[in-house]
Amino acid sequence: MTFSSRPFLVAATATTALFVVGLPAVTLAAGKLPTSVAATPVPSLAPMVKQVSPSVVSIQTRGKVREQRNPLMDDPFFRRFFNVPEGPAEREFQAAGSGVVVDAKQGYLLTNAHVVENASEITVSTQDDHQFKAEVVGKDPATDIAVLRVKGAQLQELTMADSDNAEVGDFVVAIGNPFGLQHTVTSGIISGLGRSGINEDSFENFIQTDASINPGNSGGALVNLRGELVGINSAILSGNGGGNIGIGFAIPSNMARAVMDQLIKYGEVKRGVLGVSIFTLTPGLAKGAGNADARGALVSQVVDGSAAEKAGVKAGDVITAVNGHTIKSAAELRNAIGLLRVGQKVQLDLLRDSKPLQLTASINDAAPNKDSANAKDSGDPHPALAGASLEDSANGVRVQSVEPRSPAAAIGLRTGDAIVAVGRTRVDSVNALREALKEEGSYLLTVRRGNGALIIPLQ
Repeated sequence: MTFSSRPFLVAATATTALFVVGLPAVTLAAGKLPTSVAATPVPSLAPMVKQVSPSVVSIQTRGKVREQRNPLMDDPFFRRFFNVPEGPAEREFQAAGSGVVVDAKQGYLLTNAHVVENASEITVSTQDDHQFKAEVVGKDPATDIAVLRVKGAQLQELTMADSDNAEVGDFVVAIGNPFGLQHTVTSGIISGLGRSGINEDSFENFIQTDASINPGNSGGALVNLRGELVGINSAILSGNGGGNIGIGFAIPSNMARAVMDQLIKYGEVKRGVLGVSIFTLTPGLAKGAGNADARGALVSQVVDGSAAEKAGVKAGDVITAVNGHTIKSAAELRNAIGLLRVGQKVQLDLLRDSKPLQLTASINDAAPNKDSANAKDSGDPHPALAGASLEDSANGVRVQSVEPRSPAAAIGLRTGDAIVAVGRTRVDSVNALREALKEEGSYLLTVRRGNGALIIPLQ
């Protein structure tokens, strides 16, 4: 996925002839459009646009980011030789996006997390050119949602729709500030629902639309013809030129609302886990399981001590609904559970041996739990290995699984890796690994991956 930051203009030189068959001729003055044809009013989006536009704002950010530089420049010798200053190299940046007012009384706005990333100063501009400083209430990169707050401003909020009622073919309008063009309005339809797999390790349930969305639209509003917020514009697919090709994505309003509620209450999303390994039940797998019509998320493994195990979920079960909402894929189950609060009760509809079953689970914290049976020891051998499930094996310490966005994932560990040495000390068990890492300091892990090996530094 690529994004363009430079607009380009194409001159319109062609002349188009319009032929209307079966309607009476209408005589028009130059530059005017008819208000009706054969006594039928011409439809217009203008009244709805006038109603909702004051709720869409422009967001300008300033901040500093660390510049990427040659790793050799981190070596003291090279820094002295090339007279490179000490400390990280930083540069200032300015960026722009859009936002939507969802609570005028409290001053809350929704936008994308990437719009305010690394921002130290945020300015919100309304349609009538008033400007206000905004603060970040909280942001959740996993869903790309952020909540901002503006104090002392007269704002107009936008009603949030129930995005579960959206259907492919519904007319929608995108409002935002692409390329700095204030309050640009584009229209189209909902082209698809439940899109995922756009960004790895994110919680995605995108609404796809052909309403033109371009850089600067991020965080803007996707509204239905009733003037209700259906989604928060987030991303586009583009060609080599970086322009819009009619494939844009918006975060559904229901997902945005669920994330917003947690960000306002906690400042972060306290994301829970069910404790299952799953994959989508395809028609071929369903037929092989003896129930060709079954659809949902097939449970391949249940973590010992997890919410799923305590609820009675077993490997081979097919999860078909969560709290009454149909589940058709592993991604849908991941989204549904990931947006629930820790400790929240959840009703699971299952198929077990082709027979329907209902269970109730209490969602666990996603943080490592010493009581969990997949924690085969009392804590992680090193803070940087948090989120990795480790086990003894004949070929070193095997990585059973790695939680997305965990410290272990951040350093590059993957499921199936085998840690075979710490520095020059070989390790063949979790206890040996812990012993080798018991002193504070920096280490180099030798990791075998497939037929090769790599070095991973631990700080």
